[in-house]
Amino acid sequence: MNNRYETVFILTPVLSEDQAKEAVKKYKDHVKSAGGKIQHQENWGLKKLAYPIQKKSTGFYNLLEYDIAPDQIDKLETEFRRDERILRFLTVRMDNHHLDFAEKRRGHNKDKMPPTKPTEKVEAKA
Repeated sequence: MNNRYETVFILTPVLSEDQAKEAVKKYKDHVKSAGGKIQHQENWGLKKLAYPIQKKSTGFYNLLEYDIAPDQIDKLETEFRRDERILRFLTVRMDNHHLDFAEKRRGHNKDKMPPTKPTEKVEAKA
């Protein structure tokens, strides 16, 4: 059974736009070749890092959301560690709340969102 995962990774800023796209394609292809399915991909662009990593203060941020078998995650993360273009990465298994939040953030689930109710005031009885 496949689980849904989300990986955010930071590419070194010295890459050209084509090189950055090629790096993202490599990881998308790796997920597909491992029997996974890409659900969503975002390129957040060049952002300032909170602290220098390998003497670099910026990096290209990317997000991949995919379904894959849990035993394939170690192989994917090994590829991230071996790639000199990757400054940092973080992989998280998405639970139902995380999935709902991701859908709402992207705006795909607007009609399925429950209506908001006004909060009730409850007075304490003495």
